[in-house]
Amino acid sequence: MKLPGERRRAARPLYGVQMWREVLHHLLGAPFGMAVFLFTVATLSVGAGLSITVIGLPVLVLGLRGARGIGALARQQARRCLGAQVEEPTPLAAARPGVTGWVLASLTDGLSWRSVLYCLLMLPWGILTFTLTAVFLVAGWPLLPWVVRYLAVAHRVLVEQLLGPGQLSERVRELEEDRGAVVDTAAADLRRIERDLHDGAQARLVALAMDLGLAKEKLLETELTAEQISAAKMVDAAHGEVKLALQELRDLARGIHPAVLTDRGLDAALSAVAARCTVPGGVKVNVDLTGPDGVTERPDSAVEGIAYFTVSELLTNTSKHSGANSAAVDAWRSADRLMLQVRDDGRGGATAPGGGFRPGGGLAGLAERVGAVDGVFLVESPEGGPTTVTIELPWHTRAARTA
Repeated sequence: MKLPGERRRAARPLYGVQMWREVLHHLLGAPFGMAVFLFTVATLSVGAGLSITVIGLPVLVLGLRGARGIGALARQQARRCLGAQVEEPTPLAAARPGVTGWVLASLTDGLSWRSVLYCLLMLPWGILTFTLTAVFLVAGWPLLPWVVRYLAVAHRVLVEQLLGPGQLSERVRELEEDRGAVVDTAAADLRRIERDLHDGAQARLVALAMDLGLAKEKLLETELTAEQISAAKMVDAAHGEVKLALQELRDLARGIHPAVLTDRGLDAALSAVAARCTVPGGVKVNVDLTGPDGVTERPDSAVEGIAYFTVSELLTNTSKHSGANSAAVDAWRSADRLMLQVRDDGRGGATAPGGGFRPGGGLAGLAERVGAVDGVFLVESPEGGPTTVTIELPWHTRAARTA
């Protein structure tokens, strides 16, 4: 059974526009193949030969990056001229900043090496497609439509196998998108629960507390019998319990998702957390979310929530365990990343021996929460202090980037 796209290709006119596109593509195959072959061989041979020198690796990386760019051009040509259905792979990203990360990412990128293989194959393949197309265009034109079609099919397979995203990388991308969707959905559910508590149960408790307060005042305005005094005490006790329950409900709602974070953003939310911290010298908060274009933006709500709860838990640990006199929280934007740093002048020793996190401990849980969105969680806490925790989060979750 043929797919709809295959039926359309099978039913197309023999000498239609699509055939002439394929003819042009095949005729340009020889010069294109020669150019990319010479570029690839020159850069990779020079780079490999000079790899023991300073300029060797940059030249080699230039060849790999160039082959990747040639692959992008080849995918575009194959889609336009050959009707190929090849997805764009994920952009190449360095695992660490700086020149070293750039070089390592290029040298270990599978698509770059597959693109190199494609460039090397383009010379013999381009000569073959040029020769067959030219011969049948001049001397065997009745068979030309079938020849160029089968050459196009072979070239599509070559592009899809060598230049498309691999099955593993495609599966990883799908899993990252699914995880991002789960994170965003969980954040939205928490905001909905907080809103329901604020607008529903909390509002009812506020009304009940006001009614009990008015009833208590009414009772105190008149002379009371012994039974009425007993009833007034019960009303007063109920009023106190309602106020206590209301405070607990507010703390619960704040722990689920603080309203100030939704309404006013990360700056106000972190300032509110710092104000509740019991460190004697207080907590200094500095938030600058200005983007590269000079515009202040907010990260995705899921990222905001992770940043808020991570800083909140760290400040709670500082208050309870560090013995610090002062602390500081900094938040800023670096390209497409949200950076956070929490510092205190306490006694240190927050990490387990060897620098890791104690299994089941609070820091291990925070590291898992940050890692859920491909974030980075680093702790420097030598014995005697100070302690510095650095958090790096994506500005957008995977689901938001692909939406």
